[in-house]
Amino acid sequence: MEGEELREVMRRFPAPVAVVTTAVGGERFGLTVGSLVSLSLQPPLVGISIGKDSSSHEPIRRAGGWTASLLSGEQIGLAQHFARSGIPPIALWNGVDLRDGSRGPLVNDALAWLECRTSSEHDAGDHTIFVGEVESSELGRLGSGLVYRGGEYLPA
Repeated sequence: MEGEELREVMRRFPAPVAVVTTAVGGERFGLTVGSLVSLSLQPPLVGISIGKDSSSHEPIRRAGGWTASLLSGEQIGLAQHFARSGIPPIALWNGVDLRDGSRGPLVNDALAWLECRTSSEHDAGDHTIFVGEVESSELGRLGSGLVYRGGEYLPA
């Protein structure tokens, strides 16, 4: 099977959307992911898969932790904004409503937030799977979530 075949198959399956952020040396980094998964309740673990070519990959690795803002169905624009590549890190944050978290910025008006310490990393081809131990969580607004399906973001 080729990578494009797998991409086409997976586009048929809705994936929840979150913005993952971190901060290293006073610089913020962030990207949209469709790979946030719950892994364990005891201890509380979640996982994300980040492409090795992502500008956020090494900062997440160096920071030793990250945050996840679980986007609402009304935050399609934010998902698209953080999914663009090649934006200088400082420009990425212009006009984004956020607040500081212990592991990185938190996007306001999300459904919930997770702050995680990276407990392990696993090589996965052209990606790295980062397993995060959830240090804190917070519930946000009630509403529909955001999923990625068929190459577009949709409220769910």
